[in-house]
Amino acid sequence: MNEISLKNQIVQLIEQESQAPRALQQLTELLVKQVDRVQWAGFYFMHAGQQQLHLGPFSGPATEHTVIPYGKGICGQVAASGQPFLVDDVSRQDNYIACSLSTQSEIVVPLYYQQELIGQLDLDSDTAHAFTAEDEQFLTDLLAILAVQYGAALQQLQQEVTGA
Repeated sequence: MNEISLKNQIVQLIEQESQAPRALQQLTELLVKQVDRVQWAGFYFMHAGQQQLHLGPFSGPATEHTVIPYGKGICGQVAASGQPFLVDDVSRQDNYIACSLSTQSEIVVPLYYQQELIGQLDLDSDTAHAFTAEDEQFLTDLLAILAVQYGAALQQLQQEVTGA
């Protein structure tokens, strides 16, 4: 995921798009289109009061998992821990929620704003071992940049998505 052209496209997107919801939607579309091993990309936002994640902007096939309880599945585990989670082979995870039967690996990276966990980026792949520690670092850095660029607009989107 460290392709220079992808990074350049992401930088251009962030520089040109002033609206957080559109930027996140375009980012998920870019990841699905430009990274062969990514078949689904989406943002989930935290609803702390309900202890649930709510699906925000995404690209890829529709999913029935639009609300996920904290602790359930890979995304729910990231909501509970606040730490990234890279899964090389989802069939080896006891607490896995299948969004697609073809998904073989997944990476979920938390989104923080002002040291508060407000959401996460979830990427699914139909290829086992599709993601690396370098991808995790790249995505962590990307989400930190998004938090700086869009700031309070991300919290507003979180409230809109979750109804909080």
